[in-house]
Amino acid sequence: MMKNTPSLPVTEKSAWTAADLAADAGWIRRLSAGETAALERVTADLAAMGRGAQQFERVDIDAPELAALADWAVAELEHGRGCVLIKGLEVERYDRSRIEAMYWALTVLMGQPMHHNPDGDVIGEVTDKGLDYNDPLIRGYKTRQKLYFHCDGLDLVSLLCLQPSMSGGESQIASSMAVYNEILATRPEYLPVLYEGFHFNLRGEGEAGESHPVTRHKVPVYSWCDGRLSCRYLRKAIIEGQAFIGEPISDLAREALDYMQELCVSDRFRYDMTFEQGDIQILNNYVTLHSRAAFEDWPDGTRKRNLLRIWFNARGGRKLDPKFADRYNMGPRTPMRLKSERAA
Repeated sequence: MMKNTPSLPVTEKSAWTAADLAADAGWIRRLSAGETAALERVTADLAAMGRGAQQFERVDIDAPELAALADWAVAELEHGRGCVLIKGLEVERYDRSRIEAMYWALTVLMGQPMHHNPDGDVIGEVTDKGLDYNDPLIRGYKTRQKLYFHCDGLDLVSLLCLQPSMSGGESQIASSMAVYNEILATRPEYLPVLYEGFHFNLRGEGEAGESHPVTRHKVPVYSWCDGRLSCRYLRKAIIEGQAFIGEPISDLAREALDYMQELCVSDRFRYDMTFEQGDIQILNNYVTLHSRAAFEDWPDGTRKRNLLRIWFNARGGRKLDPKFADRYNMGPRTPMRLKSERAA
């Protein structure tokens, strides 16, 4: 394991600026006619056996075209830019169960899906439920408010756009590796507190019987392991978690977290994406941070912004420091505990 040190810049392709990403179309693919036909065939064959989304695995998919697409995506996510956009899934042609089966097929070829909330939802909806993100127990995907830049709990997060909003709602991404390089170059005094880490608010999603709904250990914001840097940044969860245990973050730590947010929202580092129907965005949470602009739905109420979401661990994912990888007090690369398990 490489010692945490502020002296090493990241030189991988994952350290990109907005201009770099705009000039490089290598992370974007449009589904070919052959790939679409393979998705239709595979999901139709499985449906004939009574198997829809969440009822089949990678070994059940015999489709070289889709395997090649998944291999490209995994390589780009782990060793390329750390983000992928697959366009052209014609969701208007299929019913909801078929869409979910197609989305599931692509996902299991890339890794292992896991639940993303205590209710056990694996394929979830990102849509406005009329809730308030200022509530410390409410997660942003249930609101229409602007979100801070952050990353999610497992290796990868995927979104499939079923319906864009009337206005706003742009997906905003930034390279946490490029942000690190900028901190290293301009504010290296911030790196020790980011390496040390913080107790994150778990919003009631941790281990059963926890006396404190925060991470037991400090989770580093930046962590070196096996010669590679990974990031876990959730400013809101950090500030709430430290306040809950009666140890508010120091002035220096707040400056460091605020500087990260400042860099992420800047034109230099922020890349804006307007989702189109059928777009599939996949992000590596360890090298990419994401946010969302506030949005407005159509006034008639019939066309609400709606994205399907899957969290999953990557096939052949990078090595991680155990403390960094334990996000929910459940062990490395493990999602939050289910409500049913907490009640047991």
